[in-house]
Amino acid sequence: MTIQWLLNVKLEKSFDMEAGEIRGTKTELCHLKIEDGKIIEITNQLPDTHEMKLDGQGYLLLPSLRDMHIHIDKTYYGGPWKACTPITNGIFTRLDEEKKLLPKLLPTAQERAEKMLELYIANGHTHIRTHCNIDPVIGLKNLEATVNALKKYEDVLSYDIVAFPQHGLLRSDSVQLVKDAMKNGATLVGGVDPATVDRNIEQSLYTIFDIAAENNRGVDIHLHDPNSLGAFTFERMAHYTEQTGLKGKATISHGIALGDLDESEITYIGEILKQQEIDITTTIPINRQTIPVPLLDKLGVTVSVGHDSITDHWSPFGTGDTIQKLSILAERFKMSDEHSLSTALKYGTGGIKPLNAKGERVWPKVGDDATMMLVDASCSAEAVARRGEIKSLFFKGKKVESKLESELTI
Repeated sequence: MTIQWLLNVKLEKSFDMEAGEIRGTKTELCHLKIEDGKIIEITNQLPDTHEMKLDGQGYLLLPSLRDMHIHIDKTYYGGPWKACTPITNGIFTRLDEEKKLLPKLLPTAQERAEKMLELYIANGHTHIRTHCNIDPVIGLKNLEATVNALKKYEDVLSYDIVAFPQHGLLRSDSVQLVKDAMKNGATLVGGVDPATVDRNIEQSLYTIFDIAAENNRGVDIHLHDPNSLGAFTFERMAHYTEQTGLKGKATISHGIALGDLDESEITYIGEILKQQEIDITTTIPINRQTIPVPLLDKLGVTVSVGHDSITDHWSPFGTGDTIQKLSILAERFKMSDEHSLSTALKYGTGGIKPLNAKGERVWPKVGDDATMMLVDASCSAEAVARRGEIKSLFFKGKKVESKLESELTI
């Protein structure tokens, strides 16, 4: 049994109301008793004890972060600078590149993945969902590197590994490879654009969900197709989610079509997604119309953020800084008031935020995992708007020490 105290941390207490409107956030200095990774006491009284103590130095305590869409298996991170080549044939330009690039990156794939994990830890993350290429060119070798890297960090973070047929499940004849991946460390079944890439919406989705059901796992499908084509794919995905009994276990990554539809169409699609508890992950792109996160949230569709790329052959712009990503989200949707800014935090924490809509503290509470971070900010709203600096990270009560070397560059 391990017991320790985290002293002098700032917790959000309630909203500061003025004329019936939220004008700020009230906080209080608290001390948390942690036993075997769980919070067992929260008090304002400084404990008189000889048990192990850590000083939070008055920093704001917030739930730690989750990146729900990244590719740690194919990255330039940790190596020399390399910009992207021009796109001449849409997504297929990148797919053709990968046939030559991935074998060249393989010898350092695990090392680069570990450096990315260190970056995520330094930026306050205790969970990541990584997509891992499964295709005839690289086979299961990237998966092996990914599994090996993540196993080294199991004491400081949790993770999902998506068996991702980047070159098309049907198009690249990767069905058996994905099945094999599910027996070798992958935890979710992936897919990409059943229409544009696989050229067969029904067969592609049927196969993805069939593999998932066979392995009692969920799915996470990249859907970039725009407008009505994308919307139709969402509907069919919801159909297969229901057919296979995978309600609450399906994710749409990107969901770009949601940025193209009008409000009535989004409302219709949102109801379908909500019924099957299909969630959405987005990178909050600024080079095209962003999916309407606040509207989807209002409709009851769960939305999370991810970085997708951190300096690879797809994009040189990723940072691994989810606080920064949330700030971009808030700015993109004009979420500039105290309540909206504090609400934005949940898109990076798996839905967790300190105060509910009534201003009542709902996190942390006794019984919660002591998985959290200390941030240099006065409240959640300031942390998001001003991109508060992460000071410390805890995973199930353990203070996480980053090994990130100062000389690592993007």
